[in-house]
Amino acid sequence: MLRVGIGYDIHRLVRHRKLVLGGVHMPFAKGLHAHSDGDVLLHALCDALLGAAGLGDIGIHFPNTDTRYKNISSLKLLEAVNCAILERGYKVSNIDSVLIADSPKISPYRNSIIKNISSTLKIKSAQVNIKATTSEGIGPIGSKAIASYAVALLLKVKRKH
Repeated sequence: MLRVGIGYDIHRLVRHRKLVLGGVHMPFAKGLHAHSDGDVLLHALCDALLGAAGLGDIGIHFPNTDTRYKNISSLKLLEAVNCAILERGYKVSNIDSVLIADSPKISPYRNSIIKNISSTLKIKSAQVNIKATTSEGIGPIGSKAIASYAVALLLKVKRKH
């Protein structure tokens, strides 16, 4: 049995915050405004995985009103989501995602991002695809905010009797 889910997240760029995408700190003048570390890529991925498993969304599991999640690494959220989908009898087949950011350039960090995600989800790097694009200067996404989309495909795990 296959299950597919889609996720989306967006956060404003602000001064005095670290920029973290895919669990990688990127030297940049601004970071993403959020309750957690603001990692839009991992938030979109969490939503895609939760949706595919029929488990709601990231806001249900990690509400921004809960102080336990203040400035938390989104890799920890992704790890908890992976545990939840495994408990439901699913495993990740593959994920595909896109980041929308005019800057910084994502390509120098792409391999580190893939390694973080595949390691956290306990899957092969080949099962993780990360793409990046700009908004070509049209509108605030990419220049005043960074956004991400993610799609996840889950497989039902056969249980041994």
